[in-house]
Amino acid sequence: MPHHLVFRLYAPMASWGEAAVGETRPTATYPSRSAILGLIGAALGIKRDDDDGQRRLREGLQVAVKQRSPGLLMRDYHTVQMPSSQSKVAHRSRREELSVAKEALNTILSSRDYRCDGLWSVAVRLTAKATWSLDELKAALEKPRFPLYLGRKACPLAAPLVPTVVEASHWRQALDHCFESALDPARTWLALVGNEEKDARLLRLPDEILYAWEGEAAALDGSAEASEASEVWDEPLNRCRWQFGPRLENRRIETLKGER
Repeated sequence: MPHHLVFRLYAPMASWGEAAVGETRPTATYPSRSAILGLIGAALGIKRDDDDGQRRLREGLQVAVKQRSPGLLMRDYHTVQMPSSQSKVAHRSRREELSVAKEALNTILSSRDYRCDGLWSVAVRLTAKATWSLDELKAALEKPRFPLYLGRKACPLAAPLVPTVVEASHWRQALDHCFESALDPARTWLALVGNEEKDARLLRLPDEILYAWEGEAAALDGSAEASEASEVWDEPLNRCRWQFGPRLENRRIETLKGER
């Protein structure tokens, strides 16, 4: 069976950016491919302007996501001061950026969305062009080179990623991996069977689970169960210019059986 690297994402706030027009900055309910690659790239120490490193990330990894909870939507009315854009002028810090004369500063108003208390599992699979092993990616997530956050720098992690290499025949088998709790190693983290149902109630987890994955529709678990597919623009082409390309993503929503 192929090997997968699985890890969990949990934070008080997360922002999974979507196409933004005007003053509104929306968020998806689960992490995009570009967000996951960005997280792994930060752990490896790959900078945004490292085109070769970003290309190897893009070509070497496939990803899938299990949304256990989308979290609650929070909208922030945001004001930012910044100087007028000037060609060939680069500011090395926020302090330097604001050191211009007050009359040269502009105020930008925006509305930014966040997901609060969301919980996701991520599975990563290597392609034939991969230049890192899963063990190297696991070690990077355990001791990241750059700080990790969920979409925005204001969204730090609230629980360890607990990266684990597992064998799985399909995406779903990897995504359903039960993580050990960082607070109590004797208990699994948010397993939804047996005595662990109490964890689900305490975290107000919904009865619906969403899976999103790459590849064929049957790649999730080998079944032909109904799912939907659509084109999403989250393939990172150039990080510095914020350019993204399309890809095909499959999704399936399932309802948990029984009552908690």
